Amino acid sequence: MSARFNPLAGQLAGVDTLIDVAALTAAYFELRPHPSEPAQRVVFGTSGHRGSALDGSFNEWHVLAITQAICQERRAHGVTGPLYLGIDTHALSAPACASALEVLAGNGVHTLLATHDEPTPTPAVSHAILAHNRQRQGPPGEALADGIVITPSHNSPRHGGLKYNPPHGGPAGPAITARIEDTANRLLERELGGVHRMSHAQALRAPTTHRHDFLHAYVNGLASVIDMEAIREARVRIGVDPLGGAGVHYWAAIAERHGLDLHVISDAVDPTFGFVPLDADGRIRMDPSSPWTLRRLIDMRQRFDIAFACDADHDRHGIVTPGSGLLPASHYQPVAIDYLFRLRPRWGQHTGIGKTVVSTQLIDRLAARLHRPLYEVPVGFKWYAPGLLEGTLGFAGEDSGGASFLRGDGSVWTTDKDGITAALLAAEITARTGQDPGARYPALASELGQPLSERLQVPATAAQKARLAGLSAHDLKVQMLAGERIERITTHAPGNRAAIGGIKVNTASGWFVARPSGTEDIYRICAESFAGPQHLQRLLEEAQALVDAVLAADQG
Repeated sequence: MSARFNPLAGQLAGVDTLIDVAALTAAYFELRPHPSEPAQRVVFGTSGHRGSALDGSFNEWHVLAITQAICQERRAHGVTGPLYLGIDTHALSAPACASALEVLAGNGVHTLLATHDEPTPTPAVSHAILAHNRQRQGPPGEALADGIVITPSHNSPRHGGLKYNPPHGGPAGPAITARIEDTANRLLERELGGVHRMSHAQALRAPTTHRHDFLHAYVNGLASVIDMEAIREARVRIGVDPLGGAGVHYWAAIAERHGLDLHVISDAVDPTFGFVPLDADGRIRMDPSSPWTLRRLIDMRQRFDIAFACDADHDRHGIVTPGSGLLPASHYQPVAIDYLFRLRPRWGQHTGIGKTVVSTQLIDRLAARLHRPLYEVPVGFKWYAPGLLEGTLGFAGEDSGGASFLRGDGSVWTTDKDGITAALLAAEITARTGQDPGARYPALASELGQPLSERLQVPATAAQKARLAGLSAHDLKVQMLAGERIERITTHAPGNRAAIGGIKVNTASGWFVARPSGTEDIYRICAESFAGPQHLQRLLEEAQALVDAVLAADQG
């Protein structure tokens, strides 16, 4: 089960292998999706619809249909306030923004674009929605704002994406996205019959199109969620690699506004992302959790007290320390939780901790030690938005490196993933404790247990994936796993009872989750052991054998 890496991982791509931006953009406008093809229909995953124009899965028609569906969703639910529209730096984001604006203006939606059309991080859009809804005047429910972020997140340069954030400011939940999917696909089937739009030139001049200073509104508010004074006074030397993403211009503004010793190692923006080192599979992917992608920052880590990176829409974080290098989210987030719940005295005593079913169980043990409620949900940040909005969740995180947390006074900051504040928190921890998060993790693991984790991908047909997604606890007719008695088999997350889209099995010393991929012909096994590497390998092997046996029995 050893990992295999492309020999070019960590190196820069050859110029001849970079995307042809002109060809990609032409495909966006020229190719028409065929709704009879499942891969070309609108499908909202854990956070929006994603695809590539070259594959017919993210083209102009998709954006026009989805935006019209969002307009109808707004009308049906009385959302009459402004819509905040943000984009990242992918090649398809600017043309998709133009398409979306044509439909928003055609439907009379007051739309706020960034000043000077600069890219806008996902957390800045969430922050803007919440700020408007908190400050608005009038009866409850009137003139609520929402937003659209055009981004495929960390995905490759050939991809595009679009996600909708309703008035709670976070990613739309499954009920909303199901309605948007259904409406958008019907519009595709009718060849856009029912889509209201105007030309882009008209849309820009429309009285409903406005400008908003996302950058300064977000940057000026950071001191309410991060102790900027402590970072400044401790003179923490900070290194940042924006990976050419939407926050590239935010970091200099943050340094200037808050007086930080912060160095951006590259402010390059190029839709080919040719300056980003190749990931493990030899592809460009703006993933701040990958040591291959962050190779240049890792190589420079001794120059800084703390360093970090964010993905293309800056909703994910990667933390790099001088002694430990790139920290896995399973190391950094427990340290962040332990710090926040001890150093945020104004948070309520019943403020809880949010984690997903595939996040480290070290968080469970930490929550018990802190005497804090644990809220475990399926994969997807959408499940956290209500708790962050209401202040019942102090911290919410995903194992992929996404997190958000409350302001110092216990009120909401963002309800979507915020890579910027998660990264700056690492600088605050360094400033106030005298240790970076990598140096603090061993003591925490020594006290609560040293987990080891690994992931496995297994080929699976569409029928097998559907069967796995629908498994029940009764389908696994076993009582032992990796030498231990099985304590719990779950198909629904304990925090909100939502289906996890697979199955989770717990023993005293470890667990595994098996879930089908939504885009590939595989299923994934995530496993974690607190009993050493041999136990982890037994967990993985027996988990695969167990799942494969169930799927094979169904075929028989």
